[in-house]
Amino acid sequence: MMEKEKILQKIEEIGVLAVLRGPSPDLTIKMVAALIEGGVTGIEITYSTPNAAGVVRSLDQEFGSEILLGMGTLIVPGQVEEAVDAGAKFLVSPHTEESLASTMAGCGLPIMMGALTPSEVMQARAYGSDVVKVFPGSLGGPAYMKALKGPFPDIPMMPTGGVNENNLGDWFSAGAFAVGAGSNLCPKELALAGEFGKITAIAKSFIAAVQAARLES
Repeated sequence: MMEKEKILQKIEEIGVLAVLRGPSPDLTIKMVAALIEGGVTGIEITYSTPNAAGVVRSLDQEFGSEILLGMGTLIVPGQVEEAVDAGAKFLVSPHTEESLASTMAGCGLPIMMGALTPSEVMQARAYGSDVVKVFPGSLGGPAYMKALKGPFPDIPMMPTGGVNENNLGDWFSAGAFAVGAGSNLCPKELALAGEFGKITAIAKSFIAAVQAARLES
């Protein structure tokens, strides 16, 4: 298993995690293949995807070290062991809750817990969150996360929700460690329509936006 620090470094290098709520196991795997073709290699399969753990197993077997694969939308402690067994390299929850947090923190993988307010950010960090997932990012936008970074400059933050290729630079300017992007990066509608080439094109534009943001910083 990649050491925690190396995985965190890899997430920061990749810059963007595709947060997938796939409509079916088969389509989710095709969505990931389309994202990889577009250069997006950070993949988070959410528990709202049908047979999520099975999908992660299949992706791990098919793509291996080509991708950095994690699981998200963990709600209950029992999902932690299942995600680790399936091959997840990082874990993400939409919220911060003590029993889930302690199980996540005990698994040895990088963990990201969801928080929005200053108190929640501090609580997530106190419970062992390596990176705090600012969620929903769409609520306050980059300006809000920049305000959070004021008192907490040393807490790595990953906004998720409301991230698109047009505002991606603003998120990095505001101090994002990385960003999580869901429907703006990989629309379920395109997968259902079989338009995987369009998903690849969007992935390419996201990667170009990450590179442009880094050149500016």
